[in-house]
Amino acid sequence: QVQLVESGGGLVQAGGSLRLSCAASVRTFTIYDMAWFRQAPGKEREFVAAISRTGGTTLFADSVKGRSGISRDYWKTLYLEIDNLNAEDTATYYCAADDRAVPTRVAADYNYWGQGTQVTVSS
Repeated sequence: QVQLVESGGGLVQAGGSLRLSCAASVRTFTIYDMAWFRQAPGKEREFVAAISRTGGTTLFADSVKGRSGISRDYWKTLYLEIDNLNAEDTATYYCAADDRAVPTRVAADYNYWGQGTQVTVSS
């Protein structure tokens, strides 16, 4: 059983930065590829970033590429940082995990999901 709990959301000024965390309750963190997805009201869930189980491979959506980072640490926590926030970054952000060989951009490939944390960017 894998439990994921996101934190770090809230109200952020446009142009500012955010750092989200995802704490994983799992016996062996390193067998899971991890990812962040987000869903804005009235829109489908979309891929944001992913990281392989070793941290050696990262993927980013074009919408955040160049202004974001994804990382994971030994203490079973996943992080997402996004700089230069804009209104289009407003969404509920979800942490996800899967035990495939490589991380993907496809939500259906991920077996475990957190409850999400809301991020609102104000102008």
